[in-house]
Amino acid sequence: MKSEIKQIFQARRDELFAAYSKQADALRFSKEYSLLIEEFIRAVAGNEKYNFAVASSGSFSRREFSPYSDIDIIIIAESIDENAKEISELVTRFWDNGLEISHTLRDLSDIQKYMLSDLHTFTQFFETRYLLGSKKVYTLWNEVLINTLNEDIKADLLKRLIGDTEERYKKYGNSPKMLEPNIKFSAGGLRDLQTVEWMYIFSRKELFDKQQEATQIETFLSILKANKVSSVDECSRVLSSYKLVLSVRNLLHLEAKQKNDRFEFSEQIRIAKIFGFEEDALIDFMRIYFNAAVILNRFSKSMIKKFHDDTFVSLPASLSIKLDDDFEMKGRVISMRNSSPLTMSDILRAFYYRGLHSARFDEALRSHIVDKFETIDRHHIQESESSVFFREILRLPSNVGGTLYVMNELGALSAFMPEFKDLNGFLQHGVYHSYTADEHTLIAIQNVEKLANENSHLGRIFNKLKDKEKLFLGLLLHDIAKPINISGHEIIGAELASSIMYRMGYSEAEINTVSFLVYHHLIMEQTAFRRNLNDPETLNNFTSRFSSIEELEQLYLLTYADLSAVNPVVWTSWKSELLAELYRKTRAMLEEKISGEELLYSTTFAVPKEISKFSPNISEETVQDHIESIDDIAYSHHFGAEEIARHIEEINKGSVVSVLFSDPNGYTGITVITKDFPSLLSKLCGVLAINDINIHDAKIFTRKDGIVIDTFNVTDFSSHKKLDKEKFPKIEEDMNLAVRGLLQLGTEVALLKSKWWRIENKLFKKKGNVKVAFENHERYTIIDVHSPDRLGFLYHVTSKMNELGLNIFFAKISTQGDEIVDAFYVLDRNGKKISPNDYEFVKNEITSAIDKLL
Repeated sequence: MKSEIKQIFQARRDELFAAYSKQADALRFSKEYSLLIEEFIRAVAGNEKYNFAVASSGSFSRREFSPYSDIDIIIIAESIDENAKEISELVTRFWDNGLEISHTLRDLSDIQKYMLSDLHTFTQFFETRYLLGSKKVYTLWNEVLINTLNEDIKADLLKRLIGDTEERYKKYGNSPKMLEPNIKFSAGGLRDLQTVEWMYIFSRKELFDKQQEATQIETFLSILKANKVSSVDECSRVLSSYKLVLSVRNLLHLEAKQKNDRFEFSEQIRIAKIFGFEEDALIDFMRIYFNAAVILNRFSKSMIKKFHDDTFVSLPASLSIKLDDDFEMKGRVISMRNSSPLTMSDILRAFYYRGLHSARFDEALRSHIVDKFETIDRHHIQESESSVFFREILRLPSNVGGTLYVMNELGALSAFMPEFKDLNGFLQHGVYHSYTADEHTLIAIQNVEKLANENSHLGRIFNKLKDKEKLFLGLLLHDIAKPINISGHEIIGAELASSIMYRMGYSEAEINTVSFLVYHHLIMEQTAFRRNLNDPETLNNFTSRFSSIEELEQLYLLTYADLSAVNPVVWTSWKSELLAELYRKTRAMLEEKISGEELLYSTTFAVPKEISKFSPNISEETVQDHIESIDDIAYSHHFGAEEIARHIEEINKGSVVSVLFSDPNGYTGITVITKDFPSLLSKLCGVLAINDINIHDAKIFTRKDGIVIDTFNVTDFSSHKKLDKEKFPKIEEDMNLAVRGLLQLGTEVALLKSKWWRIENKLFKKKGNVKVAFENHERYTIIDVHSPDRLGFLYHVTSKMNELGLNIFFAKISTQGDEIVDAFYVLDRNGKKISPNDYEFVKNEITSAIDKLL
């Protein structure tokens, strides 16, 4: 009998799973699966009478059960000890019959205990469904539970749920447009709605009726409609969105054959196909998903604010402030003063008030706006009048980004600016963005506004900027052309920005400034992160783009905001310093009207007398000879006087290899001094790779006598922090062996794969294209390499360049997520630049070497 029940259960479960894998109705599946488990739980228990109650909990009780979710049951008894034997036997029977339940034992004292100590456990007490056993005990449990909810406890629970939501967002993402969200816990996930349900139960002191077969979300939305808490249309949107997100979760479980709530890129492709979207139409499917997540998130945020205000804010009607004939504000809640339909201009005015007073809309106004933009006719927008109010929003003293964010969330931004609609939900997999393009754009504006509260270099520049409207417009429009073409979006974007601003009535001068920012929004990071900032030609080319210091400041702020809104890990101290260095040098050149050469010579501090002070063993003449033997002014800018003195001492010792360690901001500096030979840089990169070290940049300085001073800024591969000093002796030993040819680097680098294969598979998932580009420089050929990252990448690329007879004089290494953007300044063995005729050959050879690595 035992084995027969198990076989029947597994057969019916497998049949249900197979049917759903073809993408059926999510709630129907979850309900049927929940009912199937309920049926077999009762069948296994039989007709025995128990003095305890058995109830389902969690998603099982909600009948929103996913294929591999835990089968949570709660066993409630007035005395656990008196019923211990029967409970143990029942649980064993469940497991023996294939029901892998996760059970908890509770008595009435647990209500008070967990109310104070464990919010997650306590909320589960309110989501149960009677299955079998003593109905008397189950009814008593629910009565005691509800009676604990006095006004103080309700307020405390609400406050803790709000705090819990904030903590969840910190961990899993506070945006419903995360590119790889957690279906359950990220903003816009299932937990958003479940939190609102808990708040409703607490505020009304009533449990949902679980004796009907409907799912909890259906029951909850029916109650909201019946009580006119939310509109019929809004509830319909929420239900459809919840079904979609739950459907994706169910399919994630079935695809993985285990619990899986992380909606990663590879899963997005597979699940999109089940919905009928091929890989080239993935963006279209994900737009649908992101729209559903936004609907769930904005609904939950609105309801949470409502519960908060109902509980903590009580203001008499006499304190209502008339904003104008259409709107009034009570506390920080804006509502309509009459039921007349709102025009676009009216709505933008409401958003202006919202931003000005850091307020929110009441449910009626919010629903009115959402409903309007579901069906709006673009041609009925009063352009000139609407543009006036939109510009007023951009001129708000603060909260511009937050206001635009809510406008986008409620559909107003795309309705007012149709070009923004295609940016909504636009994703770029394979690059280092964490958010969709519209979300990234609006976070960038919020991030630049946060500088107002900082006493930093960037904060001071932002606060003294008189006209912030053009900066906000530049940020709003900087990626506007990405849906048209990612490659070259800055060029098309500048044209689109001009068209949009002309339509909105901006002056030619204003249009030119914003177009300049959009057109050049990539150039500052590309120059700072990929070029030698102590190269006069680089400085001259960059500075020539600006006609004023204000343009430079606006582009600096835009670049910071753009990078800081890409991904939490992208904005680093190293990148901050590089951008600041480029800004400082460019500003000095503009203010003093000097060239890059003049700037670098005027700021050279490597005076022989100063350097010789740091060592009794070197003379000023020795220092002068050393500096003159390096035909690169960048050397004296890169190293301080004490470091240069140390280099001279090491060279005078005559050691085959000297390895020096330093401690620059956020990194470990490693400098290697030795005699140059063709494959040197490749060997040094190999040594760093086998010691689990990430290289962030490399600079090579060569003396006329062939001695090289190679310096690297590095971090630890696994921790991304400075190197542990205990590693230094091993690194130094390996450097010596490698330079002497006594270390089999090819074999050692190959072993990295076996050592780190799990981490490599996790971190380096991208399979994108390799791109090799050339730029002509006055002295060098610059080779830019874009590629997915892999372990030992730099070793393999520099080895190939050595094979091609190329000497590397400077390298800038920029890692963006799991993508590499490296720049190499090279000459051939004869000290000449690469001929353009050889570009294609060099490109094919480097690409082929990287493809093998990928």
